[in-house]
Amino acid sequence: MILLCGVDEAGRGPLAGPVFAAAVMLDAARPVAGIADSKKLSASRRESLAHEIRGNALAWAVANASVDEIDRFNILQASLLAMKRAVGQLGVTPQEVLVDGLHCPKIGIPARAVVRGDATVEAIAAASILAKVARDAAMLELHRQLPQYGFDRHKGYPTAAHLQALCTHGVSVVHRRSFGPVRALLDATGKAA
Repeated sequence: MILLCGVDEAGRGPLAGPVFAAAVMLDAARPVAGIADSKKLSASRRESLAHEIRGNALAWAVANASVDEIDRFNILQASLLAMKRAVGQLGVTPQEVLVDGLHCPKIGIPARAVVRGDATVEAIAAASILAKVARDAAMLELHRQLPQYGFDRHKGYPTAAHLQALCTHGVSVVHRRSFGPVRALLDATGKAA
């Protein structure tokens, strides 16, 4: 049996916070029922499945790339960096890595990009769940530090409420300055929190 690892990220689109990635090697002897693309699951179902995945997987790891790294390298390269970190933290070396999307990180292990992999490959779907749960938890922590931005509600995505909070309170240290709406606000006002 080939040791297969699924990899996915969470948080490419938001205007704030790190991007997270997870790597998961499922154990065929300990299956987890109900794994699906994290975007199709409720928050409580994701939490429950994440607990089961962490308890039953052969190996798993979650990593991130910081806001500074996103701004320095761009969001795609930061996502690939987070993926590389997650695979590197696995306690077991996979023989093949399947990555959701169009691009693979350079990891020294055979890797293949799978478009819509989070909907078609169980290990990638499991990784999507762990990455999303970890990122949501990080955004809740950022909300405790910076409640004026409402990260508990929109998780940093460019909602009307988030854009209004940016205009009112300025750009915080956790905002991605390379992203259009944030950069435009800085260019127009120079207003940082």
